[in-house]
Amino acid sequence: MDFEVWPEAIELGRLFAEQGYELALVGGPVRDLLLHRKSHDLDFCSSARPEQFEPILRRWGHDGFWDMGRKFGTLGAMRRRADGTEVKVEVTTYRSDTYDPDSRKPEVNYGDTLEGDLSRRDFTVNAMALRVPDLEFVDPFGGASDLAKGVLRTPVDPSQSFDDDPLRMMRAVRFVAQLGFSIAPDAAEAISSMRDRIEIVSAERVRGELTKMLLSDRPRAGLEALVESGLADIVFPEIPALQLQIDEHHRHKDVFEHTMIVLERAIALETGPDGPVPAPDLTLRLAAVMHDIGKPKTRRFEPGGKVSFHHHDAVGAKMTRKRLKALRFDHHLVEDVSELVNLHLRFHGYVDEPWTDSAVRRYVKDAGHLYERLNRLTRADATTQNKRKAMVFSQAMDEMEARVRELKKKEDFDAIRPDVDGNEIMELLGLEPGPMIGRAYKHMLEYRLDNGPVDHDVAVAELKRWYAEIEA
Repeated sequence: MDFEVWPEAIELGRLFAEQGYELALVGGPVRDLLLHRKSHDLDFCSSARPEQFEPILRRWGHDGFWDMGRKFGTLGAMRRRADGTEVKVEVTTYRSDTYDPDSRKPEVNYGDTLEGDLSRRDFTVNAMALRVPDLEFVDPFGGASDLAKGVLRTPVDPSQSFDDDPLRMMRAVRFVAQLGFSIAPDAAEAISSMRDRIEIVSAERVRGELTKMLLSDRPRAGLEALVESGLADIVFPEIPALQLQIDEHHRHKDVFEHTMIVLERAIALETGPDGPVPAPDLTLRLAAVMHDIGKPKTRRFEPGGKVSFHHHDAVGAKMTRKRLKALRFDHHLVEDVSELVNLHLRFHGYVDEPWTDSAVRRYVKDAGHLYERLNRLTRADATTQNKRKAMVFSQAMDEMEARVRELKKKEDFDAIRPDVDGNEIMELLGLEPGPMIGRAYKHMLEYRLDNGPVDHDVAVAELKRWYAEIEA
């Protein structure tokens, strides 16, 4: 086979061989070699124990060494090429793990052979190895054939594999998204029948797989596989709930299908690295997935065969916050995605009647740092098949964005504040700190949004007028 192996891997293989130890590049890096994809991190396994290969690794990795995985038989090192490229390696002693049924954490037992180590891998496409330095290709489970077919198959019986480590079920779905593969029928059947086992996996691990899936090239395929397998019923139940039943009397969109289209449209609106929403953007993609999750709870059948989803934006925002917290997402991301869901219908009023400048200011201020993402989510959500409606909506959004650009030339939208601050309010009105200062500040902020920047004397006069009216 024709391999372009990193020279550092061959060099490391020679160092191990000089000491009488076997070393093999294994798993993802080998898969990526066959797919002609670059691997940034190189994983190896070896016949040597950590205490035996530690000196070799320290000598090779003169730019870094780590041993956080020592209890699992893993040590890591890094060296930097002249061009600045970092080559990171991790070496693990051959293993033959045993698993506690109530935990996905294995009891580490060292193994004796490369083939034995490969048998405990998740999928055949990750159970291939390349011995270094002699470049002997080792593929005991037909991984290269499965790779060519684009099929995810387990090296051992899938029920045993997923029982040993239920996270592998989530990894299968993630690889559907990342690699464009399909899950072998026996593995798919095992996932469906064993999906409850995913409950022993930590929320952080599940979140990690979901994140990788959403940031991949084909997140829609991953989400569809997640739902089809039944795993979504446990780890993300709001998504399969979008598959609302459609009947001939109450015609409306399949919300799940609509959501998948919105996700793909939002991804298409991401920008290059120098743009305002560089791809791939987890916040925008999560918001696209979550934007309509309030619909099942708010669905009402109205007279005349119409269906309504009143306040599904606000309800969906609360549901989004709850789900993302349960999945242990970062606090800032939780708040950002929830706010995008909350605001995703905000622009629609503009289409019917263009806003005043004050309404435009409010939209930009309320969106804050999410403005660019909100506009992209809003555009992506306009999936009507009516070409005239689609054109009107797109033109309205173009017009509003142009107005924002013009207004930004005249005023700093990112720092909209009242023309008098809290300290000045207290001084002008002769008040001590308290609720009235907050009310006055809020009024002056509304005044600023309505009128744009005004002369300071005008702002002071307005503050005094408002306070006199309150006191009267």
